[in-house]
Amino acid sequence: MQLTGVTPRTFLRIAQVTVVLVVLNVVTGAAVRLTDSGLGCPDWPTCSQHRLTPALSFHPAVEFANRMVVVVLCVATAVTLLAALARAPRRRGLVWLSAGLLGGVIGEAVLGAVVVYTKLNPYAVMTHFMVGIALLTDAVVLAMRAGQEPGAGAPVSKVGRRERRISRVMLGLLALAVAAGTATTGAGPHAGGPGAKRLPVPLADMARLHSGIVIGLVGLTLALLYSLDRSGAPSSVLERARVLLGAMVVQGAIGYTQYFSHLPALLVGVHVFGVTVVWTAMLWFYDGLTHRAVVVSPVEGAAGGASERPAERSSERSPERTAEKAAGAAVGETAGAATPVPR
Repeated sequence: MQLTGVTPRTFLRIAQVTVVLVVLNVVTGAAVRLTDSGLGCPDWPTCSQHRLTPALSFHPAVEFANRMVVVVLCVATAVTLLAALARAPRRRGLVWLSAGLLGGVIGEAVLGAVVVYTKLNPYAVMTHFMVGIALLTDAVVLAMRAGQEPGAGAPVSKVGRRERRISRVMLGLLALAVAAGTATTGAGPHAGGPGAKRLPVPLADMARLHSGIVIGLVGLTLALLYSLDRSGAPSSVLERARVLLGAMVVQGAIGYTQYFSHLPALLVGVHVFGVTVVWTAMLWFYDGLTHRAVVVSPVEGAAGGASERPAERSSERSPERTAEKAAGAAVGETAGAATPVPR
């Protein structure tokens, strides 16, 4: 049965709220780890064997607070899926993205149980973190797609083939940098709880690997900016690339500061939030490399004659502005959100 009653603008707002909640889940999960509260609730889904709620002490309260964020996120993703089904007009892509988000949140909750019952095994924690990144990706893409007009045609590239290839490499390098950062955390002092195992790799070696990947990514971003400028890329693409570069530079500065100040918990938490910002900025930049051409209906196409050419010229110019405006509305309001570090 076709549900009705959700406007595209309402669905966009719901998707944006979901992005914020995903980021909140990442940050509170990092807080659990950084305060050594990973085993504050030794059981799952209850906090302890005989209690659903935690005792009135710091570590159980921190862990339970993160679990409550997950519960809210589960409800929010269920609402998002129902809203996608009730959206008028319904769009299959939004329904699938919403369903994937709900399934991912449930899967991450189950992984949280694995983390607890394995006593914060670093490999389980790393997997938990990377699933969180996948959730963030789904949520951000959902918000961007929700802001685009329905009925758009096939994507049309705003840049050359070389620039698109470089952008794909950048996306892959950032994913690799996030994974290396997760492993660096797994080798560092913030285990999440007393007695938790660490990765059998020297912290300094992992930090060098992680920073080397990031430096290469920043260099490639600078090269892409130069290439975009020389090739006459649209100003919107250049603007997004500069925002991405700025986010990378700030995140890198925070990373070096935390390392040379011996990884203070608060600064590490800021770095975790910064990961989500950089990842979101990368997705926003990559999405802005294309626009979707407006599909002319048969009735409009039948107008013919002299009026057809101006309409064609107008449809060639307007899709980019329409797509940029819509994508900006979808992500611009959630740009304050952005990679989870495993807890």
